[in-house]
Amino acid sequence: ELRERQSQPTLVIRTRSAVQDMPQVLGQAWGAIMHYAGQKGLQPSGPPFVAYHNMDMQDLDLEIGFPFAKKLDGAGEVLAGEIPGGKAAGCLHVGPYDQLRAAYKALGKWMEANGYTPAGVAYESYLNDPQTTPPEALQTDIFFPLL
Repeated sequence: ELRERQSQPTLVIRTRSAVQDMPQVLGQAWGAIMHYAGQKGLQPSGPPFVAYHNMDMQDLDLEIGFPFAKKLDGAGEVLAGEIPGGKAAGCLHVGPYDQLRAAYKALGKWMEANGYTPAGVAYESYLNDPQTTPPEALQTDIFFPLL
C-alpha cells in the first residue's frame, strides 16, 4: 500500500551483522538504546525497528533503533537519526520472521507494477514481542521510502 509518512526522530546503533547473528545483535543494540534513553528519562514513541541498508545476508548493514517523539542527541555508539517522511510503500506481514522474504517479493512486485522506485533503505518495525508471541502471530510492518 502507498503511505504518507511523517519524519520520525530516532536513536539508533549502526552496525553490521550476518543474518544468523541478528537475534543477539538486535537484543544488545535495543538494550543499549533503552539504557541510554532511560538515563535521559525518555521512552520510545513506537516499536523497535531495523533499517536495512543492504540485503547481503552475511554482511547486513543495519540501523537498529527506536522512534522518539522529539529529536534527541546521541552519545557513544547511540546515534541520533531519523526515519524520513514522505511517500512510502509498505505492508504488514503476519507470521514467522523466516517468511518475511515473501512479503518483500510481493511489495517489490507492487512497487514495480505501480511505477514506484524505492529510495534504497528497507525498514522493518516489530509490532509485537517474539518472546511472548507465537511465530504465526508475529506482526512486522515493512516499508520502503520512495524516490
